[in-house]
Amino acid sequence: MELVRGLINVKEKHSGCVLTIGNFDGVHEGHRMVLAKLREMAVKYHVPSAVMTFEPQPLEYFSGIRNAPPRISTLRDKLTIMQELGIDRLISLRFGKELSSMGADAFIRDILVGKLGVRCVVVGDDFCFGKGRAGNLKLLRKMGEEYGFEAIGTGSFMDGSRRVSSTLIRKALTDGDLASAERMLGREYSMSGKVTHGDEIGRTIGFPTANIHLGNRRVPVAGVFAVRVLLDGKSLCGMANIGTRPTVDGQEPRLEVNIFGNPGDIYGRRITVILLRKLRDEVKFPSLESLRKQIEADAVEAMAEARKAGASVNEN
Repeated sequence: MELVRGLINVKEKHSGCVLTIGNFDGVHEGHRMVLAKLREMAVKYHVPSAVMTFEPQPLEYFSGIRNAPPRISTLRDKLTIMQELGIDRLISLRFGKELSSMGADAFIRDILVGKLGVRCVVVGDDFCFGKGRAGNLKLLRKMGEEYGFEAIGTGSFMDGSRRVSSTLIRKALTDGDLASAERMLGREYSMSGKVTHGDEIGRTIGFPTANIHLGNRRVPVAGVFAVRVLLDGKSLCGMANIGTRPTVDGQEPRLEVNIFGNPGDIYGRRITVILLRKLRDEVKFPSLESLRKQIEADAVEAMAEARKAGASVNEN
């Protein structure tokens, strides 16, 4: 799968594709329905399938990262999932002053037609674009007749009586309802990142952790979770704390994972942490000793949950 970053890197060789556009946060079941139609139309037109997305996401640009909804997935997550789904190309455009002020007509004429030479555009039922969100499927169809491309809309993917959306999944994750989130995502919810050095407080109470700094990234989950960790093709038992660690007066959010057993030296390595069940909220304990006792109890629950999910303990 090819990743194209920025309009400046869209070259002549990228002209001629079937395209869909959106945030695709979480790449959930509704998105997968759009992507399946995208692949179908790419076969029909004998051209690559391409997904256009934006960094930062429009709401992050207009409201700021701290005020925008937390992300379900990172750009890297989207790339990995879309590659697995057989998408040929991901085009990530920087969303800033130029794009935010571009009218829908100009966006279609200059970018979709002029730069990408689209043969077909596939969009979800709630898709809007351009300055003031004035563009929609109706406009795409109208201009498609003028410029010679097809525009197709897909219906909603339903979870019972509810339309599956990133907003609905985000709420399920915030509420700790991982089962509902998994059903709507079509997979277990996971977080991934590179293991960095922390302050090693966990070692002092018998629970060393692999730390993943989240930086400015906001995530829709917080608390203590039973997890399984993917490392070197293995699925390992563990538990994770996602939050600011109030007992030790932490400030920045981070993901801390205690991998049961002996995972070895994994600093600098990327790991994937799959959340299985929320055990409790993150709370401030009066002392490290009281925190240690609670973590011991958490570990028993987490171990049972992870083993039930097929994870193992690395004893090497």
